[in-house]
Amino acid sequence: MKNDKMTEKNNSYYFRTEKLTVGYDGRPLIKEIGMQVRRGEILTLIGPNGGGKSTILKSITRQLKTISGTVYLENESLQRLSGKELSQKMAVVLTERMQSELMTCEDIVATGRYPYTGTLGILTDEDRAKVCGAMELVHALDLCDRDFKAISDGQRQRIMLARAICQEPEIIILDEPTSYLDIRHKLELLSILKKLVAQSQVAVIMSLHELDLAQKISDRVICVHGEYIDRYGTPEEVFTPDYIQKLYDITDGTYDPLFGCIELAANKAAPKVFVIGGDGSAIPTYRRLQREGIPFATGVLHENDIDYEVAKALASAVVAERAFEPVSEKKLHEALEILRICGQVICCVPSFGTMNARNARLLEEAEQLGKITNAPGAGAG
Repeated sequence: MKNDKMTEKNNSYYFRTEKLTVGYDGRPLIKEIGMQVRRGEILTLIGPNGGGKSTILKSITRQLKTISGTVYLENESLQRLSGKELSQKMAVVLTERMQSELMTCEDIVATGRYPYTGTLGILTDEDRAKVCGAMELVHALDLCDRDFKAISDGQRQRIMLARAICQEPEIIILDEPTSYLDIRHKLELLSILKKLVAQSQVAVIMSLHELDLAQKISDRVICVHGEYIDRYGTPEEVFTPDYIQKLYDITDGTYDPLFGCIELAANKAAPKVFVIGGDGSAIPTYRRLQREGIPFATGVLHENDIDYEVAKALASAVVAERAFEPVSEKKLHEALEILRICGQVICCVPSFGTMNARNARLLEEAEQLGKITNAPGAGAG
């Protein structure tokens, strides 16, 4: 009965590995890799540069010989599939530049149809329609007649994705697909992948450096670090502040998984500027002061305020009140004491409400002391 249940569980995965060990020249780099992905899921590899993400992807696509273990597609060993059978099931988009001579972008995309053509590789009208549709999907129709070698890196990335889509695979493997793309095309590419996964039930395995994107798009995340997979789970399980700090050995700065952003290290010296903030109003000021190397304090912030999360990373002192509670006299006086020793005060809040009404007294005190300034850091110190 136990074996039957195990088989049933394994059958639910389109792609899986068993005790896979990968490396170069017979020397193991990462051992006993167990990874699985179902149709309609995205599995993302993250981890430091040089950790082995690309090595894993090359190994599971037969571009690099595995040291031990097995890779399965639909419970069939990858090694038993012919090249044509594999190319009808799997599309691969790696970071290496494709060698092309006198080929247009349309020619490159059309190579995605070769697994379905005859010996001469002649495309039918249906094949050409699929080439056109794939290029339209990645917003690259205007590149059809352009020399593939003459376009930008970002445009090449879109063309290679169109080639993979045109291949009509059941699984797509991508190594850093958002490299060289601007923010608009990063979002477009990931939206296209998400749409393919949802509508065509394609399985996707990819590596990403952008943690915020990996956190938002992935169903499962594999953390590649050291000789073994360091962690494997949902984004909610993986993207915790302490773990990301450890995975990437972050010492200068912080990563906030709540907002998917990184912050540079704070200046923890005695504060020279006090910032009255709240409701996200002070974040630009916090970052300006940090860039200028000016230590600052801020408050009174509620612990559920968006300003509070950034202030924790960048401020030398933060006065905070519990979430959903009015600012107390105790917290107000704590903030006033710090404000009085600062040379300047910046008020980023346009008005005060019920919960932060006492913060108005911070502004009054700063005005009476003549410390109000609108220019972060001007004359601080």
